Amino acid sequence: MDKNLKKFMDIPTKSKAQILDEHYVEVQTSDGEIFKIVSDVAKYSSEETKAYFLHLMEFIFDKNFSDDKEVMVDRISREFLLNAVPSMGVGAGNRQGERVRIGQRIRELREAKRMEARDLALLAGIDAANLSRIEQGKYSTGVDILSRIAIVLDAHLDLIQNR
Repeated sequence: MDKNLKKFMDIPTKSKAQILDEHYVEVQTSDGEIFKIVSDVAKYSSEETKAYFLHLMEFIFDKNFSDDKEVMVDRISREFLLNAVPSMGVGAGNRQGERVRIGQRIRELREAKRMEARDLALLAGIDAANLSRIEQGKYSTGVDILSRIAIVLDAHLDLIQNR
């Protein structure tokens, strides 16, 4: 293995990539979200080549990690193209449905109170653009921010069973 390649392969990553089958690779990010990538990395006969591309995917995911998952996926897709990563698309992540559901519920509660988004953002102490992304399901946010939003909306966070 060439010296520069070895140096690159020794860079630690928080994301972890694995081949699922001949058409898919899965990458788990540092926050535990799982993204499915349409990729034929499995076709390479060289284990060294497979390891290189998986590590490159991990590196690119780490470099572009963001709570704004829409922006993150866009940047990753672009960087895959620039680095000739064999990929035909990156999925939205396994938490996208929950982000959308929570965002829609926040919007419903806000509108029921006849509150403008900018007012909710101001009262919750968050950026209005981030609130917009949260309501659209494009932004992954933590419990602290969700709690502040819930307090302003006179609601509370609760764990409910999946249906």
